[in-house]
Amino acid sequence: MSADSMPTTGNTTASSAVATAGGQRAVIEAAMRAIDGGTAATLALVLETSGSTYVCAGAIALFDRHRQTGWLSGGCLEPEIARRAAHAAAERTIAWLEVDTRDDEALFGGSAMGCRGRLRLALLPLDSLPGWDTLARLWLDCRGAIQLDLTSAGAIACRVGEVEESWQLSAGLPEWSAGPDQCGHWQVSIEAPATVVMFGAGPEAPILLPLLRSMGWLTATVECRQRWLDAARLADVLHQDAPARIVDSGRFREPFAALIMHHNFELDLETLLALSARPPPFIGLLGPNRRRDDLFKLLPDAARERLRPHLHSPVGIDLGGRGPEAIAISIAAQLQSKWHRR
Repeated sequence: MSADSMPTTGNTTASSAVATAGGQRAVIEAAMRAIDGGTAATLALVLETSGSTYVCAGAIALFDRHRQTGWLSGGCLEPEIARRAAHAAAERTIAWLEVDTRDDEALFGGSAMGCRGRLRLALLPLDSLPGWDTLARLWLDCRGAIQLDLTSAGAIACRVGEVEESWQLSAGLPEWSAGPDQCGHWQVSIEAPATVVMFGAGPEAPILLPLLRSMGWLTATVECRQRWLDAARLADVLHQDAPARIVDSGRFREPFAALIMHHNFELDLETLLALSARPPPFIGLLGPNRRRDDLFKLLPDAARERLRPHLHSPVGIDLGGRGPEAIAISIAAQLQSKWHRR
């Protein structure tokens, strides 16, 4: 459900003035821009980790001659990754990189980064992966995770949903290999981007929507009140229609998180009733417990029972503070925690 892939007909519009996206999403979008612009770029993919590391297997970053998108460390590893990535792009071959900071001698000798862990990476030149952009667009449309299967012999298979591409690249022996006859094999997954749909764009939206985008979420708003349209346009996609019609249209690819934030009793009730037919995994309802109870009194018994397991009300984690800024941060923190099963 990216701004590029969502429909723009009728009352649905993709915004062109939203904040910069972050997370894995930013890396994938940067890779697509590099391919579209004919820029030589290298995707750095974490194959495996051990010990204390900044990221886990499946983490990615993109390097080209102008910039870096994404981080695999606190900044200490990136200069060496960039150097190796440039070589991989120039040679159109897979490069392998191992960084091991678990050794006491390195720690006290001043050559360690402070973390006690090991990273093993594959550096993949995008120029040698025709069809990657198709898979990236499917990923951004939430068609599934990117499933990568690699061997040290240079064979790569990549699948998103039902679509698969495969390539055979030149590849030297990984520096950590025990011998020339040892063939490494890795299977890693890049989880599909999380999607949040905000029903109602109140005073929290100008803080919350850019914050969620910076964390890699795909964002949509459902808002038809003129007063709040400027805030609603900060999402990737704005749907200008009644909540019930938008939910019934099935426009949102599942699973998605729903935030009900109209600051309007009737609109919140309409949204809850519409969502109750097929509740998403996370439903955040803004407002105090008393207001939630009043809303639930007006819902059919069956709707209440379907909503309860998914409802977070009042939405947000109590972090202290008042006002739209504090509320927005508390909602983002709860969403990130619950969606990633913490």
